[in-house]
Amino acid sequence: MQTLQLGQSDLHITPIGLGTMTFGEQVGTDDAHAILDRALSLGVSFLDTAEMYSVPARAETFGATEAILGQWFAKRPGVRQQVVLATKVAGPSRGMPWIRGGAADLKPEHIIQACEDSLRRLQTDVIDLYQIHWPNRHVPAFGSLYLDPAKLAEQTSIEAQLRALDQLVRAGKVRAIGLSNESPWGVMSFIKVTEQMGLPRIASVQNPYALVNRTVDNGLDEVLLHEKVGLLAYSPLGFGSLTGKYDGPGFDPSQPQLGRLAQFETMRKQRWARPEALGAARRYNALAREHGLTPAQMALAFCYRNWRVASTLIGVTSIAQLEQCVAAWDTTLSPELLAAIDAIRWELRDPAQ
Repeated sequence: MQTLQLGQSDLHITPIGLGTMTFGEQVGTDDAHAILDRALSLGVSFLDTAEMYSVPARAETFGATEAILGQWFAKRPGVRQQVVLATKVAGPSRGMPWIRGGAADLKPEHIIQACEDSLRRLQTDVIDLYQIHWPNRHVPAFGSLYLDPAKLAEQTSIEAQLRALDQLVRAGKVRAIGLSNESPWGVMSFIKVTEQMGLPRIASVQNPYALVNRTVDNGLDEVLLHEKVGLLAYSPLGFGSLTGKYDGPGFDPSQPQLGRLAQFETMRKQRWARPEALGAARRYNALAREHGLTPAQMALAFCYRNWRVASTLIGVTSIAQLEQCVAAWDTTLSPELLAAIDAIRWELRDPAQ
């Protein structure tokens, strides 16, 4: 699989990346290592994780995913040099008091310490791409639709965050930096401070991008294009809703193998499980079948071949799922099918926003 340059950084990544947030909760260590082995053999060498993983986030599994990756590196000498490794520092607390005591502000010392802790768990000397998991300010994200000025508060500035990241880059502990769950204003603000102060430039933004959530298309794509920032598209299958597994009536907790939305009640309270989002997913899934494709093939191909996307992050719980996701790389969507997809979006917009 050919690699491409990520933004204006020195990193070159594969257009399919492996998201690992299932490791440590749905996927045990041995199975996770087998999935990682197979991903590398298939040419997928871009790995993404985060300090707060696995998901759903719990105090008991904080850092578990990074630790599993670190054990994989330790058991396979030389493999660390074959992959591009990305991880994230959690933003201000979102109901997770086990992360920095539930701090409401991401301070420079938090960023430095979180990176040191991730390096230790990952058993590596350098993180290739270090990302801020969500903005250090009130911003509509994770299903919230509107900005509320009353919730704005004085917090660590973008300049101070960048200076902390610059310290890590200068120390050789981080190669490139990125953002996640960010807005157009946020991206431009980071770039503005970078240009004014001569600080590291963001290489990427990791945001949701799927048939049921194309909010990137509402202005962020223009920013990313002109500023040469790469989009790392997460949840391309809408937490499983775009595979067809939830096309039946409701969720059956007695069948946790269906996926996260069936297995974890907390996940059913999120945007991907909204009735409107599931209804839209069923429309897209039916369209895929009408065109002789599986729902997952169409949903992934939509992201894989989209000019906006630098790399699509797939999340799997088995080697079979991994192989199916990678095989979808060879799927091409016709202009007629793309037009039909856009027609559904025009009608239903972004219900999993």
